[in-house]
Amino acid sequence: QGQLVESGGGLVQPGGSLRLSCAASGFTFNNYPMSWYRQAPGKERELVATITSDGGNTNYADFVKGRFTISRDNAKNTVYRQMNSLKPEDTAVYYCNTYYRSGGRWLTSWGQGTQVTVSS
Repeated sequence: QGQLVESGGGLVQPGGSLRLSCAASGFTFNNYPMSWYRQAPGKERELVATITSDGGNTNYADFVKGRFTISRDNAKNTVYRQMNSLKPEDTAVYYCNTYYRSGGRWLTSWGQGTQVTVSS
């Protein structure tokens, strides 16, 4: 069973930076793309960024382009997101996500989420 565990959230002032990590286990990490989502209070969960299995390609939502960077270390089964120039509207619970094949089926896995609060 695939498991994802996020860490690195917290309280930061506007303009500040945070680095989130997501450690994966239970599936062949370097075979599958990874994504970060976020959910703000009262809003639907939205896609923030995606990285391919080899880390060679990334995609970002327009609202984070130029400020957030997604990366991965396949030797450590970990995906990262560096967040710079944080804004109050970035306040949300951030989740990592993947889909993988197991037992002939495609499965999805979500982390428990990590809270990021941007406030002065």
